[in-house]
Amino acid sequence: MKQDINKAEQYWHRNLQIIFSYLVVWFVVSFGFGIVFVEELNQFNIFGFKLGYWFANQGSILVFCALTVAYAIRMGRLDSEFDVHE
Repeated sequence: MKQDINKAEQYWHRNLQIIFSYLVVWFVVSFGFGIVFVEELNQFNIFGFKLGYWFANQGSILVFCALTVAYAIRMGRLDSEFDVHE
């Protein structure tokens, strides 16, 4: 029983690490690239738009979608590792 609790705690700890790391990436992309560093990024163009503008309007959404897919894949692996998969 003690080992099951420890395994559950390890699973939850790893889950929180994954969530936190993905939230940090999303924050840096959406807030950092879209607001804080927008002037520096606007020196570059992507698809004919200034890079800071693109990150604020499209890039952060695309990164969010990619992070959602990456989280689903990573959690599938974590579930299999701890034998809690469906």
